[in-house]
Amino acid sequence: MTVRIAIIGAGHMGRVHAQNLRQDERVQIVAIGDIVPASAELAAAEYQCQACTSLDEIFAQKPDAVYVTTPNALHLEPVLAALERGIHVFSEKPMATDLGEARQILETVERTGLIYQIGFNRRFAPVYKFAKDRIAQGFAPLSANVKMNRGELLNPPWVGNTALTGGFLYESTIHLLDMIRWLMGEVVEVYCRAEANVYKELDDFSAILTFESGHHAVFSSCAHSSWAFPFERIELYGEHSSIVTEEMEKVTYSPGLSQQIITYDCFQLSAAEKWGYVEEDRLFVDALMGEGFPPVSALDGYRAVELAEAMYRSARSDKPVRLPLEA
Repeated sequence: MTVRIAIIGAGHMGRVHAQNLRQDERVQIVAIGDIVPASAELAAAEYQCQACTSLDEIFAQKPDAVYVTTPNALHLEPVLAALERGIHVFSEKPMATDLGEARQILETVERTGLIYQIGFNRRFAPVYKFAKDRIAQGFAPLSANVKMNRGELLNPPWVGNTALTGGFLYESTIHLLDMIRWLMGEVVEVYCRAEANVYKELDDFSAILTFESGHHAVFSSCAHSSWAFPFERIELYGEHSSIVTEEMEKVTYSPGLSQQIITYDCFQLSAAEKWGYVEEDRLFVDALMGEGFPPVSALDGYRAVELAEAMYRSARSDKPVRLPLEA
């Protein structure tokens, strides 16, 4: 059986996924679409498929599934259009940049019963899988310190356009909002402070997250930190133990006092493996083939949007915000 896949959005992430899918013998890439004809044609020539400039042209190629790799704020229309036509969906993060839109997608996935996977690739990055495995083996995180920074909002130019990004938290930051849920459980309260220091949008965030367990984490995100390594980092603290990540490059595990410290270095892995893209695409195709379920669900996508929205609401009101939120 061959799965027919179309890609909506011929930018960087569309090409990342196309490269992985091209190497999967179970997949035929049938179309790549973009509103910029030259971008669609260039990508389609590279991956030997149909170039499209509209959703109707994409759907005319009769795909079994689509990848939605358009800018953050432009996910709703193609996702719903595909689902309503019985087409499975892989959507890049975020699910949406509005809680109401995220709820629409979640309800449509639940109603149609179709496969929907959200692109939280960090879950498949070896450093974060290592941390998750240690937790499964008994490491109990009691608190955490998390940062997700970006060097600037200048390049590419659209990353500073909130009409496309939905706001800074919906860019890379949302990856670690999902990650801290994955590692420490559901968040029940957020207290966030934020400022617009360099750009016209809120670009500095500091938050305390409280989990169902009663434990807490400190979370910070800055949009103008320069590209000083590591721009993302998670420190999990257990009983006289810790797990510390440094981007997707390295993770260090200290299992206890007077015990050997373990360092797991991923430096030599390919970028697609190191960042989890290879595995997330393979697992999506597995689900399409009936070999398992999407590993990152529509509900996961919704919860991440909800957490980002809670941070914005708290920052604007200067008050703690309880979760779950009303859409």
